[in-house]
Amino acid sequence: MQTPLQRKETHREIEILQVGRGAHRDSRSRGMRHEPAGTLVRASGPFALAKRSGLTFEGLGSRALARLVAVTALLAAAGSTQGVEIAAPYVPTAPSVVERMLEIARVGRDDYVIDLGSGDGRINITAAKSFGARGHGIEIDPQLVAQAIANARAAGVSDRVSFIEGDLFAADLSRATVVTMYLLRRSTIKLRDRLLALKPGTRIVSHAGSMDEWKADHFELLDVKDRVRPDAPVKTYIHFWIVPARVAGNWRWKLAAGSKTVDYELAASQQFQMLSGVLRVDGKEGRLEKLRLEGDRIAIEFTADIDGRSARHVLTGRVAGDTIVGTAAITGDRMQVKQEWKAGLQSKP
Repeated sequence: MQTPLQRKETHREIEILQVGRGAHRDSRSRGMRHEPAGTLVRASGPFALAKRSGLTFEGLGSRALARLVAVTALLAAAGSTQGVEIAAPYVPTAPSVVERMLEIARVGRDDYVIDLGSGDGRINITAAKSFGARGHGIEIDPQLVAQAIANARAAGVSDRVSFIEGDLFAADLSRATVVTMYLLRRSTIKLRDRLLALKPGTRIVSHAGSMDEWKADHFELLDVKDRVRPDAPVKTYIHFWIVPARVAGNWRWKLAAGSKTVDYELAASQQFQMLSGVLRVDGKEGRLEKLRLEGDRIAIEFTADIDGRSARHVLTGRVAGDTIVGTAAITGDRMQVKQEWKAGLQSKP
């Protein structure tokens, strides 16, 4: 059963297919194939094509289903190559949406932005011109690459951005501090493991496409007043993630509290950026009040008995592999201590 958001994304993907012009990206070549506007390579009938494209029928009303059948039938009738899956048609992002994507990602002068499926280059160009960032776009269509290079030159930012003809599914993303994309959901999901493997703290912003179980750190529904064409949707949405550090496992550390040194152990479980855990203080289970992860930054708050007195702990730090380094503040009755905090990972699940 689709969630309401997934149903909205399915409708959005149908609309993207309807307004796609000039080319589409396919998963076999991981790139762009030129066809007449609004056409697509055939795939064993409209329902098979929609299924291969990541579109689903579950939860759709009769009108939406009729639209889906009509769109996919039109697209399927245009080509002859078998077994091609759509990654995304080329549809430019409205300027207001580009600006908001970059604002949500907090892009600045120190950032390197990689845009996946960069089209005419507008995201990288705006990131450079309005936000001072550097970066490059990856696009399989050589005509769009040439157009993006010309657009960057005209905008006066060709010294800060470049555009590469290549496969966005195989591209090296290691330089990125920010990754941007406007792809169908099935394509963002296909990219998910590679994005999760990026350096913790890397920011990812997607126009329209979610990553299913990896819930966004921030989601925003946006009115689009500067649509790229009259039949484009009047509303769209933006998803934002911060790549989380991997912290699942058993962590141990010591802190000076009261009149003694106290042993602490945290057994942390993790699903993407969401954490849960069991805390023990000198072997006794403590009351864990907060366990939050944002990129490589972790925050832990709990209350524990120290020397027979209740003591509140607030720990913040940064995860670097098997180590967390930060600051611990302990407050309670006649107790107020602030000290450096260093935890070590003892075992992984």
